[in-house]
Amino acid sequence: MSADASTRGAAATRRAGGWAVWLGALAVLFGTWQAALSLGLLSPMLLPPASAVLATAWDLVRRPDFLGDVGVTLAEVAVAFLVAVPLGIALGVAISESDYWSRVLRPIVFLVFSIPKTIFLPMFILAFGITFAQKVGFGVFSTVFIVLISTFSALESVKGDHVRVARAYGATRRQIALRVYLPSMAPVLLEAVRLAMIFNVTGILLAEMYAARAGLGQAVATWGQNYMLRELLAGILLIAAAAILFTEAVRWLEARCEHWRT
Repeated sequence: MSADASTRGAAATRRAGGWAVWLGALAVLFGTWQAALSLGLLSPMLLPPASAVLATAWDLVRRPDFLGDVGVTLAEVAVAFLVAVPLGIALGVAISESDYWSRVLRPIVFLVFSIPKTIFLPMFILAFGITFAQKVGFGVFSTVFIVLISTFSALESVKGDHVRVARAYGATRRQIALRVYLPSMAPVLLEAVRLAMIFNVTGILLAEMYAARAGLGQAVATWGQNYMLRELLAGILLIAAAAILFTEAVRWLEARCEHWRT
């Protein structure tokens, strides 16, 4: 009982430390930002004051049109993520289970992963048009390869002795998958989830900036093209805040699965 309590205490300490790092980084960022303007190192025309950007961010979150854009982007990100992660894990496991397909497909996966995905974006527009499906499809395409590669690594982290013992005790393939592979893979896959979300959000925002009728990417592109720096920086700050919240949520899940590493 005391060991469990100490483990929970250590996890809470790590979470508090994570938030402290984020808050410290933000304090340094805004302090440097304001100091550069006060000392005349940067022009307010190029970098508006931090206070003005924060006020603009507060104003944005109360605008119905901005909230509509946020809703569109969140829907696209959520659907793409919910498709890409299970698909990547399933394909990664299926490929790794076959020696032949592993030798054939793994090099292709790594090759496609190394290619910038933006060059494929016009193909998605031609195939789906400027639609919700186009954004989701490109988000899945941008995300699934990092999930595949992470699944390969996660499967390699499974201890062979655990699998052999489970088979010796007569465990079925389903039981081995749920009680041996899944617990062993979970910590590695949770670390990959953070990367997957980064690729996913980046792909969705790029698709919206390239061609869209609504969404955060389209709004950011409009602000940039019209030199609306306060709105542009405020939008970037809001996106960064959402990314921080997601990262900390995944860290919390990782802490809950920490005991599976042993």
